Amino acid sequence: MSGSEANFDGLVGPTHHYAGLSFGNEASTRNQNAAANPQLAAKQGLLKMKALADLGFAQGVLPPHERPHLATLRQMGFGGSDREVLAQAQAYSPRLLSSLSSASSMWVANAATVSPSADSADGRAHFTVANLNNKFHRAIEADTTSAILRATFKHDGHFAHHDALPQVAALGDEGAANHNRLCGDYDKPGVQVFVYGRDGLVTGENEPVRYPARQTRLASDAVARLHQLSADRTVFVQQNPEAIDRGVFHNDVISVSNRNVLFHHQQTFANSDAALDEIRRKMAALELDFHPIEVPQAKVSIDDAVATYLFNSQLLSKNDGKMMIVVPEESRQHSGVWDYLCELQDSGGPINQVEVFDLRESMRNGGGPACLRLRVALNRAELAAVNDGSLMNDALFARLNQWVDSHYRDRMHAEDLADPQLLTEVRYALDELTQILGLGVIYPFQR
Repeated sequence: MSGSEANFDGLVGPTHHYAGLSFGNEASTRNQNAAANPQLAAKQGLLKMKALADLGFAQGVLPPHERPHLATLRQMGFGGSDREVLAQAQAYSPRLLSSLSSASSMWVANAATVSPSADSADGRAHFTVANLNNKFHRAIEADTTSAILRATFKHDGHFAHHDALPQVAALGDEGAANHNRLCGDYDKPGVQVFVYGRDGLVTGENEPVRYPARQTRLASDAVARLHQLSADRTVFVQQNPEAIDRGVFHNDVISVSNRNVLFHHQQTFANSDAALDEIRRKMAALELDFHPIEVPQAKVSIDDAVATYLFNSQLLSKNDGKMMIVVPEESRQHSGVWDYLCELQDSGGPINQVEVFDLRESMRNGGGPACLRLRVALNRAELAAVNDGSLMNDALFARLNQWVDSHYRDRMHAEDLADPQLLTEVRYALDELTQILGLGVIYPFQR
């Protein structure tokens, strides 16, 4: 193979706390107001990145955003010094300040949708930043995310960057969390699968009633056009509304793909048979086999899948042609899910290795291994064009751990967010981080 799939993980930010901001994400809601440990959260994420890099996988790092987000508070009429803005916001609404201090940018599966050069008409890898407009605390991320991606993938000859879609409900876009790609070799043409929860313009009957469907078909269509994708290698499929109402807020909570394998729950799609048939037909046109692994409800219920984040996992190709699945510790702690994984590992199928990581700090806020990473399929020339300082190695791992020890608190509650010293700590930390990663100026406070 001359190509590879690189995983770029989001580094947990210094204001990581549990605020229960994500309605529809049951882990986020369940742990609201618990004490968080930003330092431990960042180190857990770094350990996963380093372990996968040590196994030979291409692994990168994406920095956190500046929080609290004072620019939004100033837009909302809070004025004076930074200290005064924080005090006014806390007095007006602690929940507002919490929303604008969320470390949710760690979940870079929502950063953007990425299409590799092998699929795009102009032969470049395309990035469209997600607008995330279903949640206030995430809808403010697009500008900084764009700056980070443009600094990380900065070669115009290889990478094309698109701004987020307009911030309207009809164009709700959740990025790669609702997108899969199936292929043979990573640098050869494949089939892209866009999963949506609702139409966007027309309110249909087949929509969830308890929790919102965040991704719209209108947005998915727009991203496919921006990325210059061929219709005969693109599939649009609706997520099962009943699954959304059970807490499957993104498709990556119930399915994950790698190369020609789609690992998914029986109740993933609204019309599963038709969806799988279309994927199989379009894969066959590329002379590629399609290998779906469907987990029946009788083996693992949707509720257990949501509780353990079994499908919010990473599927990684090994040198022996088999695949490794990366799951959170919660999957091992659940006897039924772990029994299924052991059975899967020994089944003789494409997945023959299970690796477990403790990501409890992230998991308690509603995001697992797949939430923490943005997948980018690259050929050799494109990988060589990525910002070298963003790629994980022994030296960077040691330096980032030292950086976390120097700048992160080991305990965080929502009431700590009004501390003006915290904002100072965050800015010093991020300014140093951009130098460590060699990203240049990406935050407004640096200008």
